[in-house]
Amino acid sequence: MAKRFLRWEWLLVALILAMTAVNTRLSPFFLDSTNLLRASSDFLEIGIMVLPMVFIIITGNIDLSVASTLGISASLLGYLHNAGWNIWAAAGLALLLGALCGLLNGTLIAWLGLPSLVVTLGTFSFYRGLAYVLLGDQAARGYPEQFTYLGQGRLFGTQTPVALLIFGVLVLIFALVLHRTRFGRYLYAIGNNEDASHYSGVPVRRIKLMIYTLSGLVAALAGLILAARFGSTRPDIGSGLELTVITVTVLGGVSISGGKGSMVGAVLSLLLIGVTRFGMGLMNVQGQVQGVVIGLLLILSILLPNLGRWVATRPTFDRNLLLRVGVPLLAAALFGWFFFWSRGLALAIK
Repeated sequence: MAKRFLRWEWLLVALILAMTAVNTRLSPFFLDSTNLLRASSDFLEIGIMVLPMVFIIITGNIDLSVASTLGISASLLGYLHNAGWNIWAAAGLALLLGALCGLLNGTLIAWLGLPSLVVTLGTFSFYRGLAYVLLGDQAARGYPEQFTYLGQGRLFGTQTPVALLIFGVLVLIFALVLHRTRFGRYLYAIGNNEDASHYSGVPVRRIKLMIYTLSGLVAALAGLILAARFGSTRPDIGSGLELTVITVTVLGGVSISGGKGSMVGAVLSLLLIGVTRFGMGLMNVQGQVQGVVIGLLLILSILLPNLGRWVATRPTFDRNLLLRVGVPLLAAALFGWFFFWSRGLALAIK
């Protein structure tokens, strides 16, 4: 029973409760249901892209091109719309393009054996460049109302975004696949030991190809939702979101070296970052300060699990040394996170 309460997810829950309590005290508008639902729209596209990223990082790989795939897919949508295409036909081709972008990543990584970091760093620039080729410095506008409903619509006359329903359905599907199917067990096996998995009969190459193709398809879907929410598309749409996607995934307890993680942790991580940023937004905290806070969260998310594994493999006297040295260092890191966050609030108040 004690181990269950030492799980990473419980730390995330504690941080969410702490940030909620602080934000509630600082702003009377924080717990307003309308504000919370509207603010959730800013993170739904990120959350959608996090889901396949969990699969990829669990296998010990990474995808830096998700935001660029989002951008090129949304740009194709805008290009075809400007050319007079039916919006849903254009959306279908945009989804297909996203899947093809993911397929290219998967082919280079799984079948040619190239490092995922190098491949997706290259396609990160390549796909974004193609988005500028499609739209130039222009923006696509004038999407029909039935399409913008995808990003701006509300369910049943409430303030609940349609995109939140889409995200919820996808979370259930991805969670079931990861935790209740053979495919999910294969992902963990590959992340723990790819060579052993291959010789045990796991179709490693095929699985990598599938998850990268899925990542491209889901990124394209996020691009459509983002374009519908903005009501327009520019070639730089979604630029920079890849860092937040990776931060959410790793902060959720998915080991950057592969083999560990859960979908529950990823969703809790998204909620934590959403609560933190929403609270800072209400206080008019500068974007640079928000970036520092999220960066510290990423550092902590990598530091803590590795610190725990180091403790587990050390003899008793080393553990005592950790209590004297490691815990103060961890406390200092947490203090740094809250310091920059509160500093941002102080600047906003001034």
